[in-house]
Amino acid sequence: MPWARYVAVGDSFTEGLWDHPGGVTTDVPGERLRGWADRLATSLSARREAAGAPPLEYANLAVRGRLARPIVREQLPVALAAEPDLVSIVAGGNDILRPRVDVDAVCAVLESAVAQIRATGADVLVATGFDPTGTPLVELTRPRVARLSANVWSIARRHGAHVLDLWGMRCLHDHRVWAQDRIHLLPEGHRRVAQAALVALGLTPDDDAWDDPLPTVPRDPWRARAREDARWARVHLLPWATRRLRARSSGDDHRPKDGSPRPAPPAS
Repeated sequence: MPWARYVAVGDSFTEGLWDHPGGVTTDVPGERLRGWADRLATSLSARREAAGAPPLEYANLAVRGRLARPIVREQLPVALAAEPDLVSIVAGGNDILRPRVDVDAVCAVLESAVAQIRATGADVLVATGFDPTGTPLVELTRPRVARLSANVWSIARRHGAHVLDLWGMRCLHDHRVWAQDRIHLLPEGHRRVAQAALVALGLTPDDDAWDDPLPTVPRDPWRARAREDARWARVHLLPWATRRLRARSSGDDHRPKDGSPRPAPPAS
């Protein structure tokens, strides 16, 4: 394994919201939200130990609700101070959800961060956006997500970064890997993304079926879907819009799960 210290920066996707058996969205005493980055770190660490090396050192600095600029301004200096040899940076998702956004400006911020990381000699893992096709309302962001994703590939080519291709994952088109809020993944989704990250880093996945479709089930009747759409708007969309109007973020009162690299989280 070429990496001994991995630091993850980003927003709620990297923090690991909803990746908890109980469906909670925050850490609970004695437990922690995992997310794809924690799962990736666990897998990398297990491979190091199998080869007789010390466990991977890992820190997850991601905080929910963060826009691209705050991620780079607040998290990147802490990440670089830890002298990692692998950094994942996934940013731009919250920017895209805003009513107005300059996607090119967001990509410029991301490219600046990638360049800073690469200048230290560390490897970088970036990610495209999810393809929101078929998701009510969220699907309206598809042109923005596509533009961001195209830029991610170009940034990676220019700077020699690895790309986690979320847009191309077939299994993520299944609603069963998504949480009730429709913008975060459930544990199965995070597990599969962690496998995709291994592939993006040029490694063999732990599970060759990581992108296989889930077993087919009958589609819910349209009345049930309509009720669920109404519930989603009441429980998730309305609070989100209220926070925007108040210039608040879901992460205003949250801090990173980790302060500095330590042995990777154990498997669970």
